[in-house]
Amino acid sequence: MSATQTPPAPAPTPVAETADGYRPGRTLPLRVELIRQVKRRRTLAMAAVLALLPFILVIAFAIGGDPGGRNGAVTLMDTATASGANFAATCLFVSAGFLLVIPVALFCGDTIASEANWSSLRYLLAAPVPRARLLWSKLTVALGLSLAAMVLLPLVALGVGTAAYGWGPLEIPTGGALDAGTAAQRLLVVIAYVFVSQLVTAGLAFWLSTKTDNPLGAVGGAVFLTIVGNVLDAVTALGDWRDFLPAHWQFAWADMIQPQPEWSGMIQGTAVSVAYAVVLFALAFRNFARKDVVS
Repeated sequence: MSATQTPPAPAPTPVAETADGYRPGRTLPLRVELIRQVKRRRTLAMAAVLALLPFILVIAFAIGGDPGGRNGAVTLMDTATASGANFAATCLFVSAGFLLVIPVALFCGDTIASEANWSSLRYLLAAPVPRARLLWSKLTVALGLSLAAMVLLPLVALGVGTAAYGWGPLEIPTGGALDAGTAAQRLLVVIAYVFVSQLVTAGLAFWLSTKTDNPLGAVGGAVFLTIVGNVLDAVTALGDWRDFLPAHWQFAWADMIQPQPEWSGMIQGTAVSVAYAVVLFALAFRNFARKDVVS
């Protein structure tokens, strides 16, 4: 090397890709997301609607009189005023087909689309919150609120029904009764099954929420597709094809309100609902991972 040549410059020191102390798994904690969602007006409004339903039914029964069997047939609705347990089961029966669909679609469909609509989604990702972490946090809180909604309704109904009709056994429409302790255990199983059966609506809403910036579109789309499933299940010409529809098994929990519970329908309904939900949640994560977030 000649005296006039300069020595080669030292290699640049590698720059850390992330800031010191940054932990992707600690971004957007569930506690923070839960507090944000619970404080929203739509959450409080939905809780108020579900809590008011039992009071409305009690007033309706007071005005119209005690329900009675029609044409000799006795249904769960006809035994609503027999006890608080019967009243709670009746509230689940009248709301499982549609009313409980709304909070599930609302909590799961509004979660990502609303952030995009507010133009805050890109700031969350720039925080930086990893996309998968953001989705898991949002989905966990949304499902938690959905489950809370399904617990709130029968819990309030049990209290209101007990105050109005007394605490006692759950009278079975086909004959016989379940003691209060057994009835409470069966109702817990019913609530769990109703939640599982609504996972399809949750998956639809969550997937649509990653596809649009319009929260109403995601929520409304999930509710609409759920209604379509109910309509298709009513088409008896489909025969055994209806067994693949989640709506076909949504009232399989009625087998729990029997002297000896029957599990086969609930097992099939759980398998169908979970299968659809897994596919829909996977589509949501796949779509969001590739989405160009500009809002």
